[in-house]
Amino acid sequence: MSAVLAGVGLVKKYGSTTALAGVDVEVGARDSVAIMGPSGSGKSTLLHTLAGIVRPDGGQVLLGGDRIDDLGENRLSALRRERFGFVFQSGQLLPELPAEENVALPLMLEGVPRAQAVERARAWFAPLGLDGLERRRPGQLSGGQAQRVAIARALAVEPDVVFADEPTGALDQATGTEVVRLLTSVTRAQGAALVMVTHDAEVAAHCDRVLRVRDGRISDYSQFTVS
Repeated sequence: MSAVLAGVGLVKKYGSTTALAGVDVEVGARDSVAIMGPSGSGKSTLLHTLAGIVRPDGGQVLLGGDRIDDLGENRLSALRRERFGFVFQSGQLLPELPAEENVALPLMLEGVPRAQAVERARAWFAPLGLDGLERRRPGQLSGGQAQRVAIARALAVEPDVVFADEPTGALDQATGTEVVRLLTSVTRAQGAALVMVTHDAEVAAHCDRVLRVRDGRISDYSQFTVS
């Protein structure tokens, strides 16, 4: 596997607590990786470190072979906007904007004219089962619909990697299953890698690989055959 994203010897400490204790991980294009582990195991710290949100105290984060953890904050912030997509548990949609503008927002932040950004955003609605909901605001959407809008927003910038932090945590089981099925299949189809933190083994089973983290280290590894 040719790595799109890699963490090499990642170390992160918070005071006397070691959140990451020399973690190595590689993620390839179209690869989907679920990170699991008990509370406090370091799984969210690992995701945030790979995503450039948290800087490691040791080791390196490589994107396409280039080191990113030592970039200045402005460049790192631009990289997160341009090459990463994010899906959070709550969706974090802006309540005052219709769905299509929520999806278009990352594009507009990169300087794409509003009309062009909205047109590109609308192209995601039918593939994600959102046709006809373009003008609805988040408060007018179900939880599953809002998360699919969040997925569209993450993919709109055509990222190298999508990071998802408990994306089904606020959804019922049936809706969560549908959301994660869409998330894994659409990111794979677009050629993006997916790194997802989840506590749910059924959600994790939709990914190609599962990494189990305990005490800041990868304690177990599973690989699935995904059709």
